[in-house]
Amino acid sequence: MSPFYLARSASKVRVVFMFTGLPSRGFTRFMLRGLTRDFGDRFGMQLVRRITSEYIHGLAARGVHYLHQPGPTLQDLGFMILPELGKERGYISETLFTFIFLSFVLWTFHPFILHTKRFYTVLIWRRVLAFLCASQFLRIITFYSTQLPGPNYHCREGSPLARLPPPQNAAEVLLINFPRGVIYGCGDLIFSSHMIFTLVFVITYQKYGSIRFVKMIAWCITIAQSLLIISSRKHYSVDVVVAWYTVNLVVFFVDKKLTELPDRSAGSASILPVSVKDKDTKLKEENTRLLNGNTVDSADRRPRTQMNGKHIENESHVDNESVKT
Repeated sequence: MSPFYLARSASKVRVVFMFTGLPSRGFTRFMLRGLTRDFGDRFGMQLVRRITSEYIHGLAARGVHYLHQPGPTLQDLGFMILPELGKERGYISETLFTFIFLSFVLWTFHPFILHTKRFYTVLIWRRVLAFLCASQFLRIITFYSTQLPGPNYHCREGSPLARLPPPQNAAEVLLINFPRGVIYGCGDLIFSSHMIFTLVFVITYQKYGSIRFVKMIAWCITIAQSLLIISSRKHYSVDVVVAWYTVNLVVFFVDKKLTELPDRSAGSASILPVSVKDKDTKLKEENTRLLNGNTVDSADRRPRTQMNGKHIENESHVDNESVKT
């Protein structure tokens, strides 16, 4: 049985396990169970961080509501072009967002149901949670930097929800009045949180999804979601535009720092993702072998000699040009 190598990187330490013909499947199950537990622990920590960051985001949004100053709706190009849906049709954008959210969640868990398993659900969600945390952190900085008068109906002048009275105690702030305080928040405009989730989900499917038609539909739905948010007057156009390029940049830079996901459909022996450092090292080794005249396959150990710029794989080979007949 050929050796089977399983490599992973954790805390900058590379641990290599070598299996050379184990007598039973019990030890393999034990090792895989340990790896799964390790994945679960890391994902659990990521999930705790995400819940904590979401609470901090809600706390920040609650705080900026105390600072909100209702005023006339600012001049907006999107408001001029797109018709206003009205207060009674504001549910349309929320319904579409719910559809996007549930569709993405179901897709990420489909490896547990279908036989076509191209990725690991835990690893996908680790990346998604990292993208969301970074984007929400930038959003907090942005909407605290400049407070704009909210264009939503409950944030306009004359609405009793446009301003919050000063808090009577710390619990009133820390509890953030969920979910009413989240639904009827004001002041947390730049940039749209709905677009953060939508873009992160669609970008992730664009990279790891397999159906091209669904990818096209997903981007069309994302554009429709952007227009519906503006038509519902939940955000200014700048909130949506900033979200489009900010989230893409966040995903681009954060994705470079994360480990690469293994492809389950390729039948690869690698169970854990390969780090960027390990990937670069492997590429350097392959380039070195190519420069030395060897093939990329390390199992090919046939001796080669170089003569007049040509590789001769068999020493007994006779050059026809050097033999006079």
